[in-house]
Amino acid sequence: MKGGRVSGSDRAFDQGERAAVRAQFEALGIGVFTQDGSGIGEDCAALVVSTAVEETVPDFAAARARGVPIVHRSEMLAHFVGAYRSIAVTGTSGKSTVTGMTFEILRGMGADPSVITGGDLPALQAEGLIGNAFAGASDLLVVEADESDGSLVRYAPSIGIILNLQRDHKEMEEVAAMFATLRARTRETLVVGDDANLDAFSGGATRFGLSERADIRAVNVEHSADGARFDVEGVSFAIPVPGLHNVTNALAAIAACRAAGLPLEGMAEPLAGFSGIGRRFQTIGHTNGIEIVDDFAHNAEKIAAAIRTAKLRGRRVLAIYQPHGYGPTRFLWQDFVRTFSGELSADDRLFMLEVFYAGGTATRDFSAADIVDEIAATGTQAAFAPSRDWLIEAIASEAREGDVVLVMGARDPSLTAFARDILGAIESA
Repeated sequence: MKGGRVSGSDRAFDQGERAAVRAQFEALGIGVFTQDGSGIGEDCAALVVSTAVEETVPDFAAARARGVPIVHRSEMLAHFVGAYRSIAVTGTSGKSTVTGMTFEILRGMGADPSVITGGDLPALQAEGLIGNAFAGASDLLVVEADESDGSLVRYAPSIGIILNLQRDHKEMEEVAAMFATLRARTRETLVVGDDANLDAFSGGATRFGLSERADIRAVNVEHSADGARFDVEGVSFAIPVPGLHNVTNALAAIAACRAAGLPLEGMAEPLAGFSGIGRRFQTIGHTNGIEIVDDFAHNAEKIAAAIRTAKLRGRRVLAIYQPHGYGPTRFLWQDFVRTFSGELSADDRLFMLEVFYAGGTATRDFSAADIVDEIAATGTQAAFAPSRDWLIEAIASEAREGDVVLVMGARDPSLTAFARDILGAIESA
């Protein structure tokens, strides 16, 4: 901790949810207020909000009434990015994992970095921390830089990383324009994936990937259900997370750490000890020969990667997906139809829950059942789950030895507990 005083509110806390997280905040000396404006006192220097915080939220209104500065989360993060020798990780997929891998390599090699990320790091949670931030003693800071709300353009990092360019929250052309701004604002080195659609950003950059044009390139790649092995410039690496996408993620982290001045030879050991990211293909448990996995996947490429990784682990995939937000779901509707119908085999199953709605002014003019109908029309075995209780019973009845139950979805913090409920139901079946 750096000694600042912090307080905050969350409507989930007001509803009695996430009690353990609230207790961790309070143990760190962070005051938790009811989201009714009461936290905006005379000693409040600023209110920091994310894009998800609407002007109708009482804290927002109270800050405006009192003349308290309202600062977007990205503005606060941009301040830290500018003040440190920072490594900013962006891209449509893999940001949290690459941020975590980079942090673990730097920390394992004694660089004592700080980190701010969107995905929980189990290695930090094992130390009793919440897991998404850590204050080290050096001037190195690794941050996850989000493109989804356009805030990426605020950052001027020392080292910028562009992982990939896919269709997610915005059209690819709009995201590419943000990447161009990051390229212009990067102070030292830009690290870029070797996908062809990133060529526009490659001038003077260090490229990573599997192709011959990559500067940091993996060769002799070997996959298993539990991870992968590969070589980079004669140095052997092993990562304990499966899937080709994680090989690419590791290459990005390796390239970033080299750009920070670390020798390649020292990176293998800390990367081999990488303990993953919360909700990034995180195994909840095994029972009766069935594995239950929790994953943050929520766009076409992430869903495809999760399903392909699950196929390395089991004979059949029982995929569960909860779309989040009516706007994002409407935007990605046809991508979901193509991805689920293309990635799931004849024996696999898809169960889709209703769209997760966290409140606000979104227009709710369709149901996830409408998407399921289109997926089922392609011949894929797909069903709409009218409730979680119904789905838990259905999975407990359907699952058999050799299956992987893959729970996917973003933004809803209760999905991990839901995956545990499925595990318990299968154990009791």
